[in-house]
Amino acid sequence: MEHPENSNEYKGLQVNSGVGSAPIVNPYRRRRVATMLSPGDYVEGILKGDVSTLGRAVTLIESTAETHQAVAQEVIEKCLPYSGNSRRIGITGVPGAGKSTSIDEFGMHVIRQGGKLAVLAIDPSSERSRGSILGDKTRMEKLSQQKEAFIRPSPSAGSLGGVARKTRETIVLCEAAGYDNIFVETVGVGQSETAVHSMVDFFLLIQLAGTGDELQGIKRGIMEMADGIVINKADGDNIDRANLAAAQFRNALHLFPPTPSGWKPEVLTYSGYYGLGIDKVWDMIDRYFEFVKQTGYFSRKRNEQAKYWMLETIDTQLRHHFYSRPDVAALLEQKELRVLNNEQSSFTAARDVLDFYFSSLCAK
Repeated sequence: MEHPENSNEYKGLQVNSGVGSAPIVNPYRRRRVATMLSPGDYVEGILKGDVSTLGRAVTLIESTAETHQAVAQEVIEKCLPYSGNSRRIGITGVPGAGKSTSIDEFGMHVIRQGGKLAVLAIDPSSERSRGSILGDKTRMEKLSQQKEAFIRPSPSAGSLGGVARKTRETIVLCEAAGYDNIFVETVGVGQSETAVHSMVDFFLLIQLAGTGDELQGIKRGIMEMADGIVINKADGDNIDRANLAAAQFRNALHLFPPTPSGWKPEVLTYSGYYGLGIDKVWDMIDRYFEFVKQTGYFSRKRNEQAKYWMLETIDTQLRHHFYSRPDVAALLEQKELRVLNNEQSSFTAARDVLDFYFSSLCAK
């Protein structure tokens, strides 16, 4: 096909080159580089309740960089005197039990009563890619719009139970920022309950009805840790099934030994989607805190938790120091080959590595 611009009648015209493509990146826009604040600036912003400063401080806690960790630990130490004035509530349940939807309703109930809420939602990381979706905030539609709420989804990063020391430290900062209610949402039943139980005052187990044998999917240890069990989705045609499930759980709890606090766990039904029975659940939590503060168990448990996390941190640091030494890593590789070739038992190989490690420490 002939192009008309090549015709003789347009011979006297000159065709200019077109305008080049615009650059993808605006050359006049300077890239904003976030500067690290001083520990004093972080503490000042946190105590004022500045959400942006609090979020940046939590990012430092989650960072693995040594410089970030040094600043984060100094911030935590300075915020410690202003912490401890909240109610820490752990929330767990089987996948699909409606934990995020329930937290949305529970949180709105707290805010309507004049409280402030921080939600620390632990998002499971992929064991292969180490990536996380971090989608809990999108499922808390009401809370995410409230200025009195601080929602922080954090990747579990493959740590045992999905909850590590970083969540415990984040609680300290949130309390210093004035949040008087802290929710810690776990990944799911059987993964992180022990870790969460060691950092909260009240442990809430969310269950579903109409899924078969109601007690089959719950481990005995989880039920023993629970201070309250709530059956979600008790609405419409599911009300009778929810009441039946509640009766089954009440009967099961009678078989367990008394709790260390002396509190008798209660079983309630509610609907997180329709917001039914939320006030009854929260009344149960109020009764629990009133009970444990009268008996003195509240303070004893907080002290035990502080001791637990001190020992847990020592254990973590010792493991890191042991495995990060190149000479230990080289000896481990040699011993592994001997064990795999049946030239040495696993126990004597471990003893040799530990003897080498401790002797090298004494030599220093």
